[in-house]
Amino acid sequence: MKSYRIGYFFLAFIVISFSFCSKSLSPSGKSQKSEAGFDAAAFNEIYVEALKQKLLGNGGDALKYLEQCIKINPESDASYYQMAQIVIANGDIKNGKKYINKALLINQENIWYLTMLAGLYYQEKNLDSAIICYEKVIKYYPEKENLQLTLGNLYAEDKKFGKANSIFESFDKKYGVNKSSTLALIKSLISEDKYDDAMVKDEELLKEYPDEVEYNGVLADIYRGKGENQKALDVYKSLLDRNPDDARVQLTLCDFLLAEKSYNDLFILLNTVILNNKVDKENKITLMAKIIEIPELDKELEQKEIVSIMILEANYKDDNIIPLLRPELMIKENKVVEATERLEEIIKENPENYYAWEKLLIGYLQLKNYNKLCTLGEECAMKFNTSFPAKLLYANGALETGKYSIALEELKKAEILAGESKELRLQVLTMRADVYYRMKDYSKAFEIFEEALKNNNDDLTVINNYAYYLAEQNKNLKEAETMAKKVIEKEKGNTTFLDTYGWVLYKRGKLKEAAKVMESVISKGEKSDAVWYEHYGYILKKQNKCKEAVYNWNISLKIDSTKTELIKEIKNCEK
Repeated sequence: MKSYRIGYFFLAFIVISFSFCSKSLSPSGKSQKSEAGFDAAAFNEIYVEALKQKLLGNGGDALKYLEQCIKINPESDASYYQMAQIVIANGDIKNGKKYINKALLINQENIWYLTMLAGLYYQEKNLDSAIICYEKVIKYYPEKENLQLTLGNLYAEDKKFGKANSIFESFDKKYGVNKSSTLALIKSLISEDKYDDAMVKDEELLKEYPDEVEYNGVLADIYRGKGENQKALDVYKSLLDRNPDDARVQLTLCDFLLAEKSYNDLFILLNTVILNNKVDKENKITLMAKIIEIPELDKELEQKEIVSIMILEANYKDDNIIPLLRPELMIKENKVVEATERLEEIIKENPENYYAWEKLLIGYLQLKNYNKLCTLGEECAMKFNTSFPAKLLYANGALETGKYSIALEELKKAEILAGESKELRLQVLTMRADVYYRMKDYSKAFEIFEEALKNNNDDLTVINNYAYYLAEQNKNLKEAETMAKKVIEKEKGNTTFLDTYGWVLYKRGKLKEAAKVMESVISKGEKSDAVWYEHYGYILKKQNKCKEAVYNWNISLKIDSTKTELIKEIKNCEK
């Protein structure tokens, strides 16, 4: 059965509200009341400058001006609203909610503030709070029918089907069968497993619109929900017979065949879709990307997949994205070396294809080919000198090849490119701490880790790395254990984080616990990491289990022959 997420009206309305409000100097009007005792002329001048900076993309400057507006007029809900928009655009949902709630304290009935807050709750998958916001909107604006439909969709998504269906049915009674409420009602009934009721409604739609792809698709989903998969396929085939070149029909049938794992039928249709000029290039790329993700294709179908990609390449020779599909398939099949070779060919043919450059550098990183990462990373960072990922990848290559001054210089440039993005700046800080740690400037490294945690004390990678480095230097081990434990409690299955926790326990002298953690890491069946066996070997040695320690160190050396320090450990243990 297909699981419906009925959020279309909701998301569309949020977009409309953003664009509408950005054109309004003051959505509520309260900030214009000069009789409230503030300097309206000064306020308006600063407010206009804030909007100007916002439109120019200078969010930080705009926020400073808006803060001045709040000082002049603390009752300026419009200023708080604009501040919310700026921080949300930078991904700061927490402060976005804070500012929009302040605007609502001043003007609780403002439709734009309520829908923005509902949108933020929806992003956080907090449907109950989003629903409460929309219930308030409907209370204040009962005539807004599009908002009622949005609320109905939210009810359906939250499995409050009775409330959802009540709204949709009221629209059907008022307007008859229609594309908005009737379709929403059908999808709600499907989610409720009321397939027969859904079919009755869908057949009413199909009487008026027999060739409408979406309504036929819904009928097929109803059949699938009832376990009648052949009938579902017949619906699509009948639709395709009547509309052989229709792009939507072809794509919808492809999605159905993907969902049903009918891969032989899918590949029969695939090349027809690729050669159909009525199908958008973007849709072809999306479909091929979905096919690449199929995990269990046999060799014959894999070969057909490669042929289809090559046909797509031949039809879009000047495109920058389509050539990346074949390397993507190779990476999925763990053929990273072949993928990098193909990407090198793509770049040779088209040196301006940034996406190929970025994917190539990531491939070198995966392969731990740091010399190439550094050499070609430099070329990429110079060619695309406004690319944050290019600077970061080049810095990574420089770090791993011991070119620390270059790494720090590139990170400085990356920090500028990161702008106000806290997430990107955190990446820079984390790598900068790594550079100083490799330079054995431990106090500087730990100082940067502390700075990173002040910016975001929930980033698991930062906490993990900090805990590991503290353990390596035998510093603040109790604190390191607390941090490492926090990380694995939030992400229990991550072997990198578990390895850190095991290593910290070892440093703390908790050998039995450390051994259990490392045994669980090694037994997970993931691709082996030399560090796991190295760490487990040290734990076993400390437990006076030298024979087992040597066994694990030999595995570590087999995986990574550069760990020559283990040869001495093995000799000492064997004595």
